[in-house]
Amino acid sequence: MYLLTSSQDSGLVLRLAFIPLRYSGEYAIDIYALVSPLTYSFLHGNFLHLGINMIWLAAFGSPLANRIETGRFLLFWCLTVLAAVLLHYLLHPLDMTPVVGASGAISGMMGAAARFAFRIDRREAKAAFDGPLLSMAEVVRSRNAMVFLGVWLLINLATGLGFGGSDAIGQIAWEAHIGGFLGGFFGIALLDRDRSKPPTADEGTPPGT
Repeated sequence: MYLLTSSQDSGLVLRLAFIPLRYSGEYAIDIYALVSPLTYSFLHGNFLHLGINMIWLAAFGSPLANRIETGRFLLFWCLTVLAAVLLHYLLHPLDMTPVVGASGAISGMMGAAARFAFRIDRREAKAAFDGPLLSMAEVVRSRNAMVFLGVWLLINLATGLGFGGSDAIGQIAWEAHIGGFLGGFFGIALLDRDRSKPPTADEGTPPGT
């Protein structure tokens, strides 16, 4: 937007943003069609769009990354951004509007946070989500988790109906948010590293302590 020419900017978006129509069968599947379901998450409409996602990334991504560590966190990112555009594509297969932004991944981190009922251990230098992963039944019984889920869903439904949008950010792909959230909510079970188990004597804990 600021360094590229208009033609270069359009070419970048065309190649690296997720465009559902590209997969309609009328276009050849090239390298950009294969990578754009991931690369779209690194493009943003402007600094406001990027800044909002960075704030939520710090709030939810940092404790999640500290819990599951870097490699698993990168896999989690890929899982959630793919889940986000998968749902968006299923609902809008012929849409030619480019989808950009990390909101699908951020929503996935919120979904993962709900599985921990937002418990954060701040005793270490790097705060991390704490305790065992909650089962579906335990999430339903958790007041914190259910209130958050309800508010989050209402906000996204309101966004889908046209309320709360911003011309500075552009059209919000709320369906991708829900796809990413579901990907994170269910997918975290595949990547979680259980921090609830106490260290064993082999890990340096003296017997009897």
